[in-house]
Amino acid sequence: MAWSEMRIAALLVLASLPPPAFAYEVNGIKLGGREIDVKKAMPGAHCKALEWKSDAADRRCDDAKVSVGGVETRITVFLKADAVQAYDLRFDTKELERVKSHLRSRWGAPLAEATEVIARRDKEDRKVFKMRWEKGAERALLTAQLEKKRASLEVSRGGFPEEIYRVR
Repeated sequence: MAWSEMRIAALLVLASLPPPAFAYEVNGIKLGGREIDVKKAMPGAHCKALEWKSDAADRRCDDAKVSVGGVETRITVFLKADAVQAYDLRFDTKELERVKSHLRSRWGAPLAEATEVIARRDKEDRKVFKMRWEKGAERALLTAQLEKKRASLEVSRGGFPEEIYRVR
């Protein structure tokens, strides 16, 4: 087989492969997506300018309900220059196992998974479950205080977690 035929064969193989999945995408919302994509995926979202100045984001889309693995969640999406920088999902802790299973099937094995026990004087110990994925500058962190009602999934890129509430 000639070199040019090998190149054509390799290109045909690559063209037949499915497109790569976006890291940490849920229901059409992905890091780097645009506000119009967010509104298409979440027609019930209320998008507006951020109420404070931050280097991490300039807009947010709130209060949309999305289903993740069959679990109803509430989502807030943060955008900067019309690109999704982060999103935060909140859901009932009793649905934690279903969400964990769904995320594993979508994103693969987490980088870390543990339940931390925090001893407290004169109170019951606090148990906090954490599950973390990372890919380059993108990260996802699932956390749940097991004795509380709400759990959350925070997905972000770059220095978003440190910058979002640093008022400018």
